[in-house]
Amino acid sequence: NDIILIITSITPMLDEEGNYLELGKEFILVPNDHFNNLPVNISLSDVQVPTNMYNKDPAIVNGVYWSESLNKVFVDNFDRDPSLIWQYFGSAKGFFRQYPGIKWEPDENGVIAFDCRNRKWYIQAATSPKDVVILVDVSGSMKGLRLTIAKQTVSSILDTLGDDDFFNIIAYNEELHYVEPCLNGTLVQADRTNKEHFREHLDKLFAKGIGMLDIALNEAFNMLNEFNHTGQGSICSQAIMLITDGAVDTYDTIFAKYNWPDRKVRIFTYLIGREAAFADNLKWMACANKGFFTQISTLADVQENVMEYLHVLSRPKVIDQEHDVVWTEAYIDSTLADDQGLVLMTTVAMPVFSKQNETRSKGILLGVVGTDVPVKELLKAIPKYKLGIHGYAFAITNNGYILTHPELRPLYEEGKKRRKPNYSSVDLSEVEWEDRDDFEMLEMKIFLNVCFCVTDFKVCSISLHSLGVALSRGHGKYFFRGNVTVEEGLHDLEHPDVSLADEWSYCNTDLHPEHRQMTQLEAIKRYLTGKEPLLQCDKELIQEVLFDAVVSAPIEAYWTSLALNKSENSDKGVEVAFLGTRTGLSRINLFVGPEQDFLTAEDKENIFNADHFPLWYRRAAEQIPGSFVYSIPFSTAVGIQMKLEFFQRKFWTASRQVCFKWKFFLSLNPQHLSNHIVDPQLHCHKIALLILFRILCAVLPMLTSRYVFAVPIAQRLKQTLEPCDTEYPAFVSERTIKETTGNIACDDCFKSFVIQQIPSSNLFMVVVDNECFLFRGSLLNYVVHNESLKCERLKSQKIRRRPESCHGFHPEENARECGGVPGLSAKPPFVLLPLLLTIFSR
Repeated sequence: NDIILIITSITPMLDEEGNYLELGKEFILVPNDHFNNLPVNISLSDVQVPTNMYNKDPAIVNGVYWSESLNKVFVDNFDRDPSLIWQYFGSAKGFFRQYPGIKWEPDENGVIAFDCRNRKWYIQAATSPKDVVILVDVSGSMKGLRLTIAKQTVSSILDTLGDDDFFNIIAYNEELHYVEPCLNGTLVQADRTNKEHFREHLDKLFAKGIGMLDIALNEAFNMLNEFNHTGQGSICSQAIMLITDGAVDTYDTIFAKYNWPDRKVRIFTYLIGREAAFADNLKWMACANKGFFTQISTLADVQENVMEYLHVLSRPKVIDQEHDVVWTEAYIDSTLADDQGLVLMTTVAMPVFSKQNETRSKGILLGVVGTDVPVKELLKAIPKYKLGIHGYAFAITNNGYILTHPELRPLYEEGKKRRKPNYSSVDLSEVEWEDRDDFEMLEMKIFLNVCFCVTDFKVCSISLHSLGVALSRGHGKYFFRGNVTVEEGLHDLEHPDVSLADEWSYCNTDLHPEHRQMTQLEAIKRYLTGKEPLLQCDKELIQEVLFDAVVSAPIEAYWTSLALNKSENSDKGVEVAFLGTRTGLSRINLFVGPEQDFLTAEDKENIFNADHFPLWYRRAAEQIPGSFVYSIPFSTAVGIQMKLEFFQRKFWTASRQVCFKWKFFLSLNPQHLSNHIVDPQLHCHKIALLILFRILCAVLPMLTSRYVFAVPIAQRLKQTLEPCDTEYPAFVSERTIKETTGNIACDDCFKSFVIQQIPSSNLFMVVVDNECFLFRGSLLNYVVHNESLKCERLKSQKIRRRPESCHGFHPEENARECGGVPGLSAKPPFVLLPLLLTIFSR
């Protein structure tokens, strides 16, 4: 029942001797645990062709045929490195070869719309960064279907722009109409937010009047020239995209003024409609400026015709024979979702091109080859134990977007699959508070086989990505080392209550097939006993974990005695006792049944992960020695877990003698507060909800304001959650202030309060007067929408680093291939297999 058999068939083609070649064959799919039990074929790749393309096109069939030899390359790569996920080749002709093979499922409309050439990894690898001005004709002749096709063409062009590109859109008739008026005369980064903003404004365009293309061209050239001189933008390729139903002139005087003889700005022309009366003028404009001409008659033609410009922009890179490697930002692969949630991935890709001398000037791009790398695989190479309790590593793209960071939360709720709309473009400034004095960078080099070289703390470039390390002040000043014998350490390490961090790399079990099924604990044992000499292990970390196992062993006897005496004092309320060490070692003792939801694999915040120590461990480390840390969200205290009701009962018993006419609040952290109301008869009633900011106002005199940041707020009335920016302060406890008083605002009145630290803990006692005194005057707050602030935000340029390579032009480029006639088909390249072997070799 678990095996799926698919019979594939592709129209046979003739070989050089005239014999038919049958490409179809049996395709068996078997669930594979490495791919989250998705049915796959690990012996063969499969080929997907978008529904809107003719799958019997000779160019596609020819490409499928010669790319079949990639099967062996993919299989060998997977055998050498089983941590690999997807490997693939995206063809410039539109087909997509993927390993391992899977069954592609159409959507509810019976369509498989996936086109690899629209994916960011393909576009980034195939082209260089670019500045683009899109000119849209909105004269009276563009009414009706033509304007609809024009808007869809603009939208498709926006799909091909990435975070390294800059753009603007101008509609023209007798006058110029910037689609976003506040961005007059400048370009903006083509990030997701800006592109969606412009798409919304496209609906406001309507057709009327006469088209004055000369005005639009002058504006576009001036804007590109001035923007380039500012030092902003891509500082690489520049292009003007002209979308119109005709041009009465070739406008050679304008091109001679701004663009000739260097032709630094390419002109791409899109003729909308079936009429070809003005085709010659538009094609001449494209060919005279190293661009491309195409005609779009229906909505179905839009995507395929828009993609043509990417092949033109890839020519200089192909002629330069540059295999520029690109890394994408983090994204979620929903096909590999597991019990722990969705899997974050990054793609490594590079272009593949023909090296035949007779076609070199044409710059024939064959496609892009790539592989997906799970972010968690990158984290395994970072020695977490050397970074300290509060230290962590993070990686960002050249545009400042987070690839991996402990505070990157792509989902609205942990364990759910509702992803945030902008989860892949979270800026580092949204999760980090800049402190140049206490921040250092760790140099890191990521090679294509995802190896790491680590040196001292410096800034380093990694194929457009950078790795940073945040360290606590003074970390590394002292080292704690201890020596125990291997026999002692293994004896205590094998205790059933002992576990090690699953995501830490004590030993590398991925290098040899016979080691891949071992747990880290098993690998350590076999390494220390000499049974697996080929294992590569971290000797320093293993020595320290053996020491921790020996030193912490006596606590097991203490826990056992508590368990034996538990029946004598059943009111203790303790359920779990636990201990953690700096080496990822944990000891857990259950005083109740085996059912628990704490310190389990699903409880990500409270176990040792690749990117952080447990939350209870970090909170305890922040306190002074001898104090206790309490935490409400997980119903735990550091060291033991108890029922929250048991703790509350003890607290109210102790506080009844001072109730009077006051409210009592118990804060287990300044952010997490619980409260009760006490009436004159000393009868306490629990309140279900307390507005958090009111309590923060109460503790404001005692806490120091530290951060201001933006958070998403859910719109409950909509099916999809819409993020908006809300600014509010967070607070840090000031330990030197033991007690303070003040007033707290409650709707239209205020109350007096007293707040006091509870010794030897992270608790605060808050007592609030039950009487509410009326304010004098109005409390209404008026919020004024600031339109200029919105415009400034669009114009603002984030701190970014341009890609190191740029291939905008090449003197040997053949500009005669500019549309209107079919291009030459590529022959099977002889250099493809060695290239791919270089890419995926580990």
